[in-house]
Amino acid sequence: MSRIGKLPIKIPENVDINFIDPKITIKGKFGILQIKVPKVIQVKQDSNFIIVSSKDKTRSVRSLHGLYRTLINNMIIGVSEQFQVSLILQGVGYRAVVQDNLIVLNLGYSHPVKMIIPKNISVEVIQNTTINLRACDKEQLGLFASNIRAWRKPEPYKGKGILYKNEQIIRKVGKSGK
Repeated sequence: MSRIGKLPIKIPENVDINFIDPKITIKGKFGILQIKVPKVIQVKQDSNFIIVSSKDKTRSVRSLHGLYRTLINNMIIGVSEQFQVSLILQGVGYRAVVQDNLIVLNLGYSHPVKMIIPKNISVEVIQNTTINLRACDKEQLGLFASNIRAWRKPEPYKGKGILYKNEQIIRKVGKSGK
């Protein structure tokens, strides 16, 4: 049995869950999320807990068991509390600005980088160099953060680039003179 999959999921008071076979719809104060669950995974609700179980005990089904338990748990956390990712721009002249539904990044290129902000993600820029992203969907939030970061990954010599908050860059020693 999956160690993660057998743990019950606690449902907060402000979260509504609807089971319409094979979909699960989760509503909270920050949004609505849906997931389609395969037939080999069973989801049951007991008072204020959700229990995820599997019919089969093969290795692939056990891994799906843990995966879908984690996905449902992340959805419940997302609609009740939201997820947050902070990005820090390190480098001379690196800055960000939010304009309507665009985030405009100046990253040392000859042109500003413009990215469309997805409608379910909120973006806040603090002091031009810190970008706070918030969303109820953890997957889309991580994907958007990685797309922003892909424009300037941190480099090991000077440490310039777009970093996640509290990320440590392993620095390399540059050339040494004779």
